[in-house]
Amino acid sequence: MTPLWVFGYGSLLWKTGFPYAERRLARLVGYHRSFCMASVHYRGTPEVPGLVLALDAREDATCQGVGFRVEDDHAEATLAYLRERELVSSAYYEAKRMIELDDGTMAEAVCYIVDREHHQYRGGLSLAEQAQIIAAAQGSTGQNTEYLFQTAKHLEELNIPDRELSELVEEVNRILAGQNPV
Repeated sequence: MTPLWVFGYGSLLWKTGFPYAERRLARLVGYHRSFCMASVHYRGTPEVPGLVLALDAREDATCQGVGFRVEDDHAEATLAYLRERELVSSAYYEAKRMIELDDGTMAEAVCYIVDREHHQYRGGLSLAEQAQIIAAAQGSTGQNTEYLFQTAKHLEELNIPDRELSELVEEVNRILAGQNPV
């Protein structure tokens, strides 16, 4: 049986929510980590949507993240948990993609990719627009800023650089400090 691998690039890094046997640095080619999905459940509301990360297709992109290997006896429950969590509004779709693990081996992994045709897709927002939304939004699981800051913190701990995310953290911090955005 092929082991179940799950690719994490955002909140799965710090709020995994399922047992795993192995956690390895990994990369996914053809997608980038992007604050391109309106959150109307977890980090925002229908009236004041937040923004959350999604894997957004881009030919020249590579997303650095983590591959989680799940034991066979937890695979079914893990997929059920992830589907309930990630497919709450159908803005993501579940797909299997090849990821490259930190030792160069390839593994097929479950990935949650943004549906660009879904009404929650917000691709193309400027950094300033993203920062304004994130600074203001709050949903059923908390402040949108917590989502941003926790993800940035865990990427840093994993030594995964993400320049755009770092710039977004700086911009949100300026907004929260009451400074004029640059």
